[in-house]
Amino acid sequence: MRLKAIISYDGTYFSGFQIQPKGRTVQGVLESKLAKMHKGKPIRIVASGRTDQGVHAVGQVIHFDSPLQIPEGNWKKALNTMLPDDILVKEVQQVSPDFHARFDVETKEYRYFILQDEEMNLFQRHYEYFVREALDLEAMQQACQYLMGTHDFTSFCAANTNVKGEKVRTITNASFEKTGNRLVFRIRGNGFLYNMVRILVGTLLEIGKGKRTVEDLSTILEAKDRSKAGKTAPPHGLYLWEVNYGNR
Repeated sequence: MRLKAIISYDGTYFSGFQIQPKGRTVQGVLESKLAKMHKGKPIRIVASGRTDQGVHAVGQVIHFDSPLQIPEGNWKKALNTMLPDDILVKEVQQVSPDFHARFDVETKEYRYFILQDEEMNLFQRHYEYFVREALDLEAMQQACQYLMGTHDFTSFCAANTNVKGEKVRTITNASFEKTGNRLVFRIRGNGFLYNMVRILVGTLLEIGKGKRTVEDLSTILEAKDRSKAGKTAPPHGLYLWEVNYGNR
């Protein structure tokens, strides 16, 4: 049977999601525990997408196939008993055999957390990006409007990506929310390119610092040139928040 699981993980001590020959990865840890449950038989998992080293997830989605007849609720309990403290299985359910965690995605939401203060919070240093400089939040919000809709996001894709084909994506929400001394950038769309959210955040922060104008964002989009956009924001402020599959 095919099972779909929603998982959370703290990306601090992982070398990203995808399994690698060397380095601790989320996929590697999950597959090792599934193999143990299946008496050494390899069980391959498929995720909604990869996350880089240091990036966190609140609602990553995976699927895998298993011959074991275990009640849905027991899967969650069994996996969480074996998994380390930085991975948590939130939900497991049986799905249609043709469900695909990656190809059936309708929308994803990412959130990026920024701390605005006189000094960094030592205990949050792995979970939010500290920015001491004053930011023009109104300008950053205005710039977000240029992201809405369907665009070619080549300028906001890492130059070393192996993504082939068009880089057109549709964004349905992009906005900042301020609570106390923290800013949260929320973005939802039908897909994201390699490092796209982090490059967007880096560029929007440059607008907030007055190094670029609001209108520059439109010019950067039209350029389709990574060198025209801002720096890539660090990974530790980024969270894969939610993956939506419609009625699937």
